[in-house]
Amino acid sequence: RTARTPRHSNWDSGSPMVLRTEKSEWYEVGQMSGRRQPIVAVLGHVDHGKTSLLDHIRGLGKDARASVMDREAGGITQHIGATEVPADILNALCEPLLGGKTFDSPGLLFIDTPGHHSFSTLRSRGGSLADIAILVVDVMEGARPQTIESLRVLKEAKTPFVIAANKIDRIHGWHSEHGRSMAEAMGDQSKEAMGLFEQRYWELVGQFAEHGFNIDRYDRVTDFTKDIALVPLSAREGEGIQDLLAVVIGLAERYLAEQLTDIEGSGEGTVLEMKEERGLGKTLDVILHRGSIEKGDEIVLVTDDGGRATRVKGLFTPRGMSEMRDAGNRWDASDAAHAASGLKISAPDLDGVLAGTTLRVVHTDAERTEALASAHEESKLSIELEEEGVCIKADTVGGLEALAKELNAIEVPIRMASIGQVSRRDIRNTEAASNPLHRVIMAFSTDILPDAVTEVESSEAGAKHIGSDIIYRILEEHEEWVEQRSRELEEASRELVVYPARVLLLPDHTFRVSKPAVVGVRVVAGRIHVGQYLLKEERRIGRIKSIRSGENSMKEALQGDEVAIAIEGVTVGRQIDEGDSLLVDVPESHAKKLRKMELTSAEQDVFDELLAIHRKEDHFWGR
Repeated sequence: RTARTPRHSNWDSGSPMVLRTEKSEWYEVGQMSGRRQPIVAVLGHVDHGKTSLLDHIRGLGKDARASVMDREAGGITQHIGATEVPADILNALCEPLLGGKTFDSPGLLFIDTPGHHSFSTLRSRGGSLADIAILVVDVMEGARPQTIESLRVLKEAKTPFVIAANKIDRIHGWHSEHGRSMAEAMGDQSKEAMGLFEQRYWELVGQFAEHGFNIDRYDRVTDFTKDIALVPLSAREGEGIQDLLAVVIGLAERYLAEQLTDIEGSGEGTVLEMKEERGLGKTLDVILHRGSIEKGDEIVLVTDDGGRATRVKGLFTPRGMSEMRDAGNRWDASDAAHAASGLKISAPDLDGVLAGTTLRVVHTDAERTEALASAHEESKLSIELEEEGVCIKADTVGGLEALAKELNAIEVPIRMASIGQVSRRDIRNTEAASNPLHRVIMAFSTDILPDAVTEVESSEAGAKHIGSDIIYRILEEHEEWVEQRSRELEEASRELVVYPARVLLLPDHTFRVSKPAVVGVRVVAGRIHVGQYLLKEERRIGRIKSIRSGENSMKEALQGDEVAIAIEGVTVGRQIDEGDSLLVDVPESHAKKLRKMELTSAEQDVFDELLAIHRKEDHFWGR
């Protein structure tokens, strides 16, 4: 089966983002036991409220526990890169919406990874690490670029999702109460406030329809095969949070039941990142999404050299409610962990382990052989490289492949692709591209080392580094850079190439008759440079020695300029006269370059005239 997609018949393969059902009561819960909690990802545009939502969720159980350090039953547990909300808190919070029913899952595990990780880079067995996702949208701003990118990622990963229409409290006249359900809140609003909400809601309906998604308010959905549920809420006020959580866990329990019972057997997890911890040495932060793992277990990891087997030396969780990214040395050792959970693993031989890849627990020789083969395949980047192209980097395999896919879609060739921080060597590889427009390295969710920054700043080859945590920003900046660099290269080539031009000798503007003749001219087409030869009536007559405007000497004059030029080899009244129209002659080697360059219409007219003149004597001139 496809990774992370259930095998049962309730999944609508023709419509991967919605779940098939014959009933509409999303809160009805299955009676299955022995299941793990669903893994939930939170996505959305910057500043639309992802962090506020997660912060509120982390605070849900603070009244249910006497001491954070005791981490007693009923409290929110922070794992490595994840936040777990247990079922008793969910049941108590959502009780008004459940009609006496209770949730069957142990709780919800929210993926809460460091900011530089993207949902698109976190995979398990080729699919999304998350079972279900929440897409946060600012109800006042609507779908923004990151919203659109999130939709693309969700669609590609076939991950079902719920829309959290956040910042409902910003609607004019909306009356919020902290912790209230949205079902209750909507019945307590003025007609005017509800009218403004409906207006914003229908704008969202239209925006999502443009991307192929039908959405409906969660309390109106009758068929989840056709509609994505939208839950209005205020993360700041905590209003509507229980509605959102009830919809999420209700959908997961009903339609993802089989994959949530995927808890037996050997453990399998996704490596978030490798880091050095004081007192522990090199460690891995892992989300365990299947089975269990124990201290001393043999594990197979994916490295840049293929599969590698090692043994778990220690399993750790942050002590108390320590922030995941800054727990320091405050770690509690564990003997075992079960899906779904976040944990830190210490083990020998962790050099080169690739973030975003699979950790597999093995118990037999056969399992080890199979796991090593799978890890070897996973270490191979499924990215087609060309002899000529750009360079790309990312912090995970998934991130690298996601960036490569987007570049392939816009037909940007890739010459080099690797995982890790951007190094000085990477910049030098970038400089080696023969096409100046390929001397760019695009880095998704990974940093550039200081010596590499210095290398870019001093690059004589024009190497460019573009880095961001968001793929669409990388693509936008690349497009802007290509346009700017193309203009720079064109300008540089225009300086080297003799351009077709026409000048008109102005009446009463003869300053010297000869040796050299100095006359006032208007550039009526193209541009003129010092050193160019001039034609009159198909015959070469002289050469531009200098160009002046008032007291200033100039290297060139552009179309529309009126300047004085000194012309060697002519005398006014003999070879030239006031009112004459002269052409700048173009060498044949330059004519071949000009045919491939973009000329203005006036330059093209002069060029066509020059081609006609020279081809009277040589039919193949300039070809």
